[in-house]
Amino acid sequence: MINDKVRLAFDSSSSIVVEKCQICESKKLEPVLFLGYLPPVNTMPLFGTFPQEQPSYPALLLYCPQCQLVQLGLIVDPKILFPPEYPYTSSTTKILRDNFAELYSECTSLFKFGADDLVVDIGSNDGNLLSNFKGKHKVLGVTPEEIGKIAIERGIPTIIKYFNKEVVNEIIPDYGQAKIITATNVFAHIENINEIAEDILLLLKDDGIFISESHYLVPLIESLQYDTIYHEHLRYYSLTSLKYLLEAHGLEIIHAKPIPTHGGSIRVYASRKGKYPVKESVAKLMEKEKISICKENLLKFKDRVIISKLELMSLLYTLKKEGKKIYGISAPSRASTLINYTAIDEGIVDYVLEVKGSHKIGKYVPGTLIPVVEESKLFNDQPDYALLFSWHIADELMPKLKQKGFKGDFIVPLPNPQIVKNSLIT
Repeated sequence: MINDKVRLAFDSSSSIVVEKCQICESKKLEPVLFLGYLPPVNTMPLFGTFPQEQPSYPALLLYCPQCQLVQLGLIVDPKILFPPEYPYTSSTTKILRDNFAELYSECTSLFKFGADDLVVDIGSNDGNLLSNFKGKHKVLGVTPEEIGKIAIERGIPTIIKYFNKEVVNEIIPDYGQAKIITATNVFAHIENINEIAEDILLLLKDDGIFISESHYLVPLIESLQYDTIYHEHLRYYSLTSLKYLLEAHGLEIIHAKPIPTHGGSIRVYASRKGKYPVKESVAKLMEKEKISICKENLLKFKDRVIISKLELMSLLYTLKKEGKKIYGISAPSRASTLINYTAIDEGIVDYVLEVKGSHKIGKYVPGTLIPVVEESKLFNDQPDYALLFSWHIADELMPKLKQKGFKGDFIVPLPNPQIVKNSLIT
């Protein structure tokens, strides 16, 4: 994943300043938004750990006018961002399980591939996506985290390494080239993306399909999702910037569509140029982007973020002044950005609650002493308010929590901070 030149830089520092566009290498990058210094979202000390020095890194968002890529201005060493004890497991999230099942259904309806065709998932985590292909096609996962061992236990072959040319050269002799390569919620995380695109091309069969899913810049701007900005996400793709990247490596986007995961993502199908017809969906999305993504809207986005932060701080101030008790609901990575950017601490939010089985239980939210505990505490303690850090699925969460017995009201922090009365939830 990291070439020798970049690795040498990481040997002397834990981060690299982005001085040219990560896709087109233009040096004319324009600042959009600065969220301050944020801790790595997966640095979660265990309960009882005495507070120690922790690194934080500047989160500056940059815009490239040449290829329209929005990107972070700093690349942090992935060994810091994705430690061996990486706590995220995609199988615990129903919306992702449903999304990957739908991806399999769509993929098999659009393209023909058989039992002997290989499907490789880059950043395969615990095997959630590949579980849909297992038993019907040959499958192989590639992930650097120890969580890959869970996939192996499920019968999904997994290489526990970073995806790079060496891994490709390891795969091909044993498995052959891949008919399908997927990279979901990871294609925006990998540095040296042009090298990775070449590695994907090397692994892909002549008639193969590359499928990526990434946070989509359009809903990020429209619904004010500044909380999805953190150092794991090096790039915030539009279809325009993805087209620029893939075409530079001989790949053509043949289908694209918005999907609901992570508050708004984009699924893109690509193949070698001319191998498959290009669907109308590509031109339609490109046309919409001309209106949604421009420098003027990016600057408005910055102003809206600042106002939203102040509104949330004001709301929480009022509630705490009244002596109200507030618990947080769920600890996705995006919660770390929101909490640290708005300076929420354990004096404001007593606990953050996660579903049973989450690897984050028993740890502190990054940069704070807010403990993450099992969600039954919400129903036993009955705080006055539940602050939804997974606010992008609030419509799904609120009825579920009410049905389980929560009697308090809800705080939805974004895009416009508001209180939702429990009595109004159906």
